[in-house]
Amino acid sequence: MAYLPGFHPALSRVAATRDHRMQENMEPLDPEAKQALLRQFHPDHRADASRPIPFGPNAGEPCARELVDLLAASSRVDPARVRLDPPDDDVDVLVIGGGGAGAAAALVAAAQGARVLPATKLRLGDSNTIMATGMAAATGPDDSPAAHFLDTIGGGHFSNVPELVEAMVLDGPSIIAWFEDLGVMFDRSADGNFVLGTAGGYSRRRTHSCRDNTGLEMMRVLRDELLTRHIPVLEFHPAVELLLDETGRCAGALLQHLDTGHLRVVRARATVLAAGGMGRLHCHGFPTSNHYGATGDGVVIGYRAGALLLFMDSVQYHPTGVVWPEQMFGWLVTERCRALGAHLVNVEGRRFIYERQTRDAVAAAIIGECERGLGVTTPSGAGGVWLDTPVIDRLSGGRDRPRLAAMSARFRRFGIDIWQEPILVYPTQHYQNGGLRIDVHGRTSVPGLYAAGEVAGGVHGRNRLGGNALLDVFVFGRRAGADAARCARDVAPGRLGLQHVIDHNRRADPDAVVRSPLVLPRYAAPDPRLSETFHA
Repeated sequence: MAYLPGFHPALSRVAATRDHRMQENMEPLDPEAKQALLRQFHPDHRADASRPIPFGPNAGEPCARELVDLLAASSRVDPARVRLDPPDDDVDVLVIGGGGAGAAAALVAAAQGARVLPATKLRLGDSNTIMATGMAAATGPDDSPAAHFLDTIGGGHFSNVPELVEAMVLDGPSIIAWFEDLGVMFDRSADGNFVLGTAGGYSRRRTHSCRDNTGLEMMRVLRDELLTRHIPVLEFHPAVELLLDETGRCAGALLQHLDTGHLRVVRARATVLAAGGMGRLHCHGFPTSNHYGATGDGVVIGYRAGALLLFMDSVQYHPTGVVWPEQMFGWLVTERCRALGAHLVNVEGRRFIYERQTRDAVAAAIIGECERGLGVTTPSGAGGVWLDTPVIDRLSGGRDRPRLAAMSARFRRFGIDIWQEPILVYPTQHYQNGGLRIDVHGRTSVPGLYAAGEVAGGVHGRNRLGGNALLDVFVFGRRAGADAARCARDVAPGRLGLQHVIDHNRRADPDAVVRSPLVLPRYAAPDPRLSETFHA
């Protein structure tokens, strides 16, 4: 839907101030001012942002309230009603998740001769991976893994696990080469060099892209590769619990058929958890850019099995989620817009933040403008500020339009021309900074259990830089798949058990309405087939 007449005065102010703003030079915040802004306005710093985890390996540590509810809830599985022997499947490596990390892990494990079974909640590729618009890697002539390392550590407020950052940035160039071998055609200039973009917090241009459908293109070639290698994929089979043997080693998982609610028992010598994040928990009531299945299941079942967590009180809110049109509410407006020169403008037509600050600072600044009454309000009461995308056209003479082709097409469906009109934006829940603690091979604290992608934590610290998510996904997906295949050659799983679930249920909140893992967002009454099968 095009902008309604009530928006026209604010739109006129944006247009009227554009020439003046293009002459301005916005300076980045100094470290002290940035920290003050975060403390005042970032959602992680709200008094009610987190509460202690009540029990388990990280008992007493702060965690997002919405996730604590799931960590403390009873399991949706009643162990007394589950028959584990014989298993329905017996494989070397079980991969839980069908996004970029899961697909990469499955391909690498299979290439090493392992019998691999990828299982995914929805369809193969239904993930946050396909929404990503760029991937960082130090391939430029003036760039290096060392510079990438320093930028990533600084962006994470120096809380990152250094060994994980080192592994990620060193693998970056080889990940680009791997995808080119698989058939991805990254954007290149006429002379054959990569067209490199940037993002908030970077000192070099290092984001690689395929127009603005980068993650989708990567997932396309990964899916084709899985099909070509005849690797079977269980779709619509989310994991509802991990299985442990009598020694406490992960020995597979219980999968649930989404249509029938029936359980499927998978025994595995190694298990890779690549189930994504928790955007659909809508922390603090924020909208989300995440796909429909991002309900934090991987963290829940991993923690229940004994895996250590870290940084679970840290959530990333992307600064520019769509406010209007309402059909796109919460949808991500790529950071590339600001990298290409778009201004963030309040209701008075003024810029208020250096647009290429790190994401947490820009999100806090937008929230602050709206709380001060300097935002634009929609007819339904939602607030936001303008992202003045016509500036991109003015700066590039139209040359950058192909780099935002997909986004332009989406807005055009609703009568908005982003080259002539700005976009109304507000922060949207985007990324789970924390997750399961892993080492450089993706190993968790539970033997036989690996984690990769957004379900794992540590590499980004308490704030992720743009483009590092895709790199993280593929670096640690590949590393976890390779190590899981090696592990599977030397291990014979013991007797499958759910004693850890029995122990958990004894400590869980008996009055909790919800049971976990959630599996699907709670936007409506749950399907009875997804509960009656699992507990009395």
